[in-house]
Amino acid sequence: MSASRHGSTAWEGFWRDAPAGEGEVFWDAAPAQAVALHLPLFEEHFDAGLPVIDLGCGNGTQTRFLAERYPRVIGIDVSASAIDRARCEDPAHLAEYRQVDAVDTGQTTALHEDVGDANVYMRGVLHQCAPEDRPAIVANIARLLGARGRLFLVEPSEDAKNVLMSLVQRPGGPPPRVRAIFQHGIAPAEMPDGSIPDLLTTHGLETAGSGRLPLITTEIRPDGTAVEVPTNWLVARPRTA
Repeated sequence: MSASRHGSTAWEGFWRDAPAGEGEVFWDAAPAQAVALHLPLFEEHFDAGLPVIDLGCGNGTQTRFLAERYPRVIGIDVSASAIDRARCEDPAHLAEYRQVDAVDTGQTTALHEDVGDANVYMRGVLHQCAPEDRPAIVANIARLLGARGRLFLVEPSEDAKNVLMSLVQRPGGPPPRVRAIFQHGIAPAEMPDGSIPDLLTTHGLETAGSGRLPLITTEIRPDGTAVEVPTNWLVARPRTA
């Protein structure tokens, strides 16, 4: 879950220092609690014959799930350390992994030239990016989709801030997984709920489906339940004339 050139150094430090293994990062929930919940929302929209790009793949937990269901899956991330982890944690080589900066038009164009039109899965990336980087990322996603690809994205909603602040303001301080986010300077930036549809429209994409769904995190409350972050999801496609 990292994609921005603006924060590439921060993301590199985060993934270099994060504990190894699945579930050690705040958002690194098991696929059954993440991409598996999303699959019914996008599978009817994705052309199964196209590659799937997991944009901001991090250590590849969700990428491997996708690779068991689509013939070619490519996890991309701005962090070299994240890509190294994803490869190490995929000994069966279910997916491909490439260091790609989603803000960089040259890199995303080269990826599209290599793999052709693709579907894009993206979970919690835009809100972690600098606001000035978001238009470029959406423009480059449209480039990756081409004419036939579809986008599925999930982003925390505006009211997710209350959940995050409740963790930060705990009497004993934020839990380690949350503290690591702020220590590496990748705290989520504010993003109004309506900004994503507006960005998509600006870059030639239209919404084909949307809704709300909680993002289940790896942080556990004292009562034993997982902390859930409210999110908005949507499916987008290239706008036809």
